[in-house]
Amino acid sequence: MTRYSDITLIGGGIIGLLTARELHQAGVRVTLIERNRIGQESSWAGGGILLPLYPWRQPDAISRLVIRSLALYPSLAEQLIRDTQLDPEWTPCGLLISKNPDIQAAIRWCKDYSIRYETPGLAFFNELNTQPENPLWLPYIAQARNPRLVKSLRQDLGDKGVRIIEECELKSVYTHQHRITEIDTAQGKFPVEQLIVSAGAWTGQLFTRLFPIPAPDIVPVKGQMLLFDAKPDTLRHMVLDEDRYLIPRRDGKILAGSSVEHDQFDKTPSAEIHDKLKNFALALMPSLKRFPIINHWAGLRPGTEHGVPYIGRHPEIENLFINAGHFRNGLAMGPASAELLADLILNRTPRVAPEPYQFSSLH
Repeated sequence: MTRYSDITLIGGGIIGLLTARELHQAGVRVTLIERNRIGQESSWAGGGILLPLYPWRQPDAISRLVIRSLALYPSLAEQLIRDTQLDPEWTPCGLLISKNPDIQAAIRWCKDYSIRYETPGLAFFNELNTQPENPLWLPYIAQARNPRLVKSLRQDLGDKGVRIIEECELKSVYTHQHRITEIDTAQGKFPVEQLIVSAGAWTGQLFTRLFPIPAPDIVPVKGQMLLFDAKPDTLRHMVLDEDRYLIPRRDGKILAGSSVEHDQFDKTPSAEIHDKLKNFALALMPSLKRFPIINHWAGLRPGTEHGVPYIGRHPEIENLFINAGHFRNGLAMGPASAELLADLILNRTPRVAPEPYQFSSLH
């Protein structure tokens, strides 16, 4: 028997999962299709800082989604823990930014968006080997542990009856009179009422292969990370030092990241980047020399020209929507991005103005 869905969603990363959750909560029947396993690409690989690096240097369109997401995360984490008993480790441990040559822009951004900021005292730098320049302490900035957030979202959706189909590649798309009518996949054909593409770094490639229409300008941007097997309380807060960072997890492990590489779809970790990240981490925090590196991995971020995602309807296909292109801020913008797309599909009043994320605005 064929199961019909109001929404068919392509892509099971953090954006796809959050979008499916938002629509399901509104009473929409959703089928989520993932070509591999749920959440095993960029969503698994990132660091999980819930703030862009130096957000005052980013377009306002990014900040608006981030600020709305900051407001949504506490209740999201609480609901996931309650309903799944899987803790996404949303942790407001704070972020120390050691060097801010544009400190006035930073303070102005914090004031504009009501983000608490302080000047950190010397004690913040007892374990760090750096030369602070107008340092800034953001005490309420949080992180989430990517793999655990993905796992809890996947469990939550499954428990609530959202249809999830993994290892199911999209093969072809059938259209009639500017509407998608059906998709063909590795697991058969599915009728389509509304189709959302949230395929991360593969979104642009998927459009080029399957749709005879303009494609979103989304390309893969590789990033590599290291994980130190440190002990709890070795580092109590996140540290951003120039273009790299350290992130302490609740169990003490510390991530060091990351690289930005335009390397097509190659996810192979490299010895060169391993050594650069290791040297950065040990130079910034010499006490890490006591702890072994236990993991080194790479992921592919969905890059756009300015890091602003596509969120909205495609202008040429009336039942085709996009939620992709979040670059390195998928977690930071995710809840608000999902809410915004659901607002547009369901004709609700958007909490974030949609214009900057529309296809026409980004081309």
